[in-house]
Amino acid sequence: MAGIMYGIGVGPGDPELMTLKAVRRIREVDVIAIPHTDKSICTAYQIAKAAVPEIEEKECLYLPMPMTKDKKVLEESHELAAKAVMERLDREENVGFITLGDVAIYSTCSYLLDRLWKEGYATRLDSGVPSFCAAAARLGIPLVTGAQELHIIPASYQIKDALKLSGVKVLMKAGRQMKAVKEELRISGLDAVMVENCGMSEERVYHSLSEIPDETGYYSLIIVR
Repeated sequence: MAGIMYGIGVGPGDPELMTLKAVRRIREVDVIAIPHTDKSICTAYQIAKAAVPEIEEKECLYLPMPMTKDKKVLEESHELAAKAVMERLDREENVGFITLGDVAIYSTCSYLLDRLWKEGYATRLDSGVPSFCAAAARLGIPLVTGAQELHIIPASYQIKDALKLSGVKVLMKAGRQMKAVKEELRISGLDAVMVENCGMSEERVYHSLSEIPDETGYYSLIIVR
């Protein structure tokens, strides 16, 4: 017998957007895992704590995952994290890996799933509210209607070709590349709206491309309609 690893989406930032299942799961698991070295500055942990204060009574498993595109560094960190989780599962402990937004969309939790599956461990995913849905709601606009297409694009990579797609484009985590992203939008003749730190105390809303500054936070989400 072994424990189960639960991937738990805590939503985009507002603790009130956490699901009842996420709250229950956090209360039930034996160990809380975070992709960080310090829970006091882990955004997902602070969101969860605001909704489930008793999370502080849980043991925290720190799984540092550096934000880099160096494949070797990423592979090593993911392997170490998977081994640390498997050690807990082998003790028949259930582990809850908390992550921002929805656990199935660009989640750090996903880097562990393949490794756990290959080793025969059981995993479960508990959905959370995706950041782009929360951002559209904050802006008071429908994300897509009728037969419109929706494209979710990681903005830290090359977006030139993606901007040519029909329908609505969501550029996620655009902050570090904001100046370049804005230039591509201008060249393409496109306008955009943006929410920075959606649902958090530092939230900022921008209703046009001209309002968006060249430097913004990491959690900056652009909607191109």
